[in-house]
Amino acid sequence: MQKDDMVYIGHMRDMARQALRMVQGKNRPDYDLDETLRLALVHLIQTIGEAARRVSQDFRDAQPEIPWRQIVRMRHRVVDDYLNVDYDIVWDVVTLELPRLVTDLARFVPEEPPE
Repeated sequence: MQKDDMVYIGHMRDMARQALRMVQGKNRPDYDLDETLRLALVHLIQTIGEAARRVSQDFRDAQPEIPWRQIVRMRHRVVDDYLNVDYDIVWDVVTLELPRLVTDLARFVPEEPPE
């Protein structure tokens, strides 16, 4: 494991938590009506994917339970195909996938005290 891996893992965890905070107490109709929220979540997913892309291959290989390839692919989709972002998928990623990702990543980086 490279020293920088923990920086990227921590960043992934923090951005995923931020996305989860943004949807806390919101439902799908709230999301559909809030363009700023949708754009912010796309940006956070992009950031998570960019950090995942920078995690060393050795670390990724040692943690196959984390869907590294899908995380990076999602980043590529929202960056390279930005005209065709599927906001249904964004909602599902944030509400269904990110909670588990936060839990998985928390094993590797110490919890920070609340601000």
